[in-house]
Amino acid sequence: MTVAQRTAASVSDALRTRRSVRAFRPTPVPREVIEELLALASRAASNSNVQPWRVHVVTGDAKRRLTEDLWAALDAGRRDRQPGYPYQPAPDAWVEPFRSRRAEFGDRLYRRTLGVEHDDADGRDRHHRRNYAFFGAPVGMILTVSAHPLVGALVDAGQFLQGLMLAAREAGLDTCAQASFLDFHRVLRRHLPIADDEIVVCGLALGHADHDHPLDDVVTPREPVSAFATFHGS
Repeated sequence: MTVAQRTAASVSDALRTRRSVRAFRPTPVPREVIEELLALASRAASNSNVQPWRVHVVTGDAKRRLTEDLWAALDAGRRDRQPGYPYQPAPDAWVEPFRSRRAEFGDRLYRRTLGVEHDDADGRDRHHRRNYAFFGAPVGMILTVSAHPLVGALVDAGQFLQGLMLAAREAGLDTCAQASFLDFHRVLRRHLPIADDEIVVCGLALGHADHDHPLDDVVTPREPVSAFATFHGS
């Protein structure tokens, strides 16, 4: 049994073993487990305790119908993300060092793991399509926040999301946060009661990792503390 397959025994263990899993087994996750994870995540800090997050959980037929509609929109080229959308998770052009880190991740994921070369657009599209089925996870979530304190709400949502992913690891489950759902926020609104003054932040796949899938071997590196932390004082 690998470290990633063990139930996390501590916060440190959960942090070390949390990964963005892109291949799941269909094993169901009981609703009471999902509710407990969400209750734990709701303890996240938020500015003035405004708790601006909302979560839509989709399973079974509801998830299947959403996926089919998302695939239809993808096939028809009906992407929704526009310059005027209040939340953009990626810039129009990446700068260093982020461009190199992103390129290294793409090479690791597509070429070295899936055998998809850089110029194989069809192969990349086939993998991207799996996003909208939550990578086969039995549970999909869509996280939204209020548009009123938007910048602060996005910080709060990040803390909520991190708590949710760590709680999932403690329970022996895995997750993948997915910005790709922003491309089809209008499709999401047709299926889910997302208010006009709420912004879609991301999706989240939740379930048991498929340790037999080649993607289970993808573990991204991290920069050392010395690369991002500056200490001041004695």
